[in-house]
Amino acid sequence: MTTPEKGAYARAGVNIDAQDRALSGIGKLVRKTFTEGVLSDVGSFGGLFRPDLSGMKEPVLVASADGVGTKLRVARMAGDYSSVGRDLVNHCVNDILVQGARPLFFLDYVGAGVLEPEAMKQLVSGVAHACRENGCALLGGETAEMPGFYQEGDYELVGFVLGIVDRQKILDGSRVRAKDIILGLPSSGLHTNGYSLARKIFYDDLGLAVGERIPGASSKASVTRQLLEVHRSYLPAVGRVLEHPALNALAHITGGGLTDNLPRVLPKKTRAQIRVGAWEIPQIFRLLQQHGGIDTEEMLRVFNMGIGMCLIVNPSGVGEVLDVLKRAGERASPIGTVQKGGAGVVYDLGEHET
Repeated sequence: MTTPEKGAYARAGVNIDAQDRALSGIGKLVRKTFTEGVLSDVGSFGGLFRPDLSGMKEPVLVASADGVGTKLRVARMAGDYSSVGRDLVNHCVNDILVQGARPLFFLDYVGAGVLEPEAMKQLVSGVAHACRENGCALLGGETAEMPGFYQEGDYELVGFVLGIVDRQKILDGSRVRAKDIILGLPSSGLHTNGYSLARKIFYDDLGLAVGERIPGASSKASVTRQLLEVHRSYLPAVGRVLEHPALNALAHITGGGLTDNLPRVLPKKTRAQIRVGAWEIPQIFRLLQQHGGIDTEEMLRVFNMGIGMCLIVNPSGVGEVLDVLKRAGERASPIGTVQKGGAGVVYDLGEHET
């Protein structure tokens, strides 16, 4: 009798026993994320969840899916997958947060050419860690070993989040008016966008090794460590002002930067007027622009430029909102206003160098 390791499936590139070893111990990590609503256990065909609807007049489910893109390539180069799972959860949580929703549970998908136990453990540990931080359960997921489709050493990481909000408290931009103030919350770096360009500039054009520092950088951290900074979750701070009457909209600044994301929550015939220089732009973006020879307009559309979340607030309540955010340890900056006429985002570059 042939052993599984020497069987036909293993010869085709899929080792079931190796998959089991890669997944061993993950159940404990997942169970630590379980909230009161979880009714099923690890290994069920489907995850069961009973939401607490008390206090809600008209509950609405809000769902989103995303990935971490080519940031995974940086993690692979570093041999460190411990942070990208956190990137994934935080990104998805932020996406439903902008509509006023809080997360209930999360699902993940990991695809690979060959599932390596340590890499798998790091990936799922990051997901579980962020789920606990955001108060949502890791309800289920899928792992797929597909040799010939994914190359050996490559991983795909995708996540799906489901949250809930009372219909009367949905934030959809309909309350935004001209003269509203736009507050920007700082990002922790590139978050999960712009990595194809960043990798080209730092690794291909400059020829930097994984552990080297960026030329001209004041930080002692290597280029790779800076690129692997975790995508922030804004739920802990922004969750405290979700029901403030002055909060009219939120915008998660991801791919497309301020240029493409702010207009998604603006009414027709209004534009965002943004003053570049009203916030501190992290040095890594200036170095990308300098070493890549990128003009400012493109920088503002590819990268978040140091702003990861925007709050659009009625002027009468700006002071209160800023106070709440400050007490939550959040540093917010007024970066612009909503104006009548036109569409999109207009930048006042001031003294910012192009």
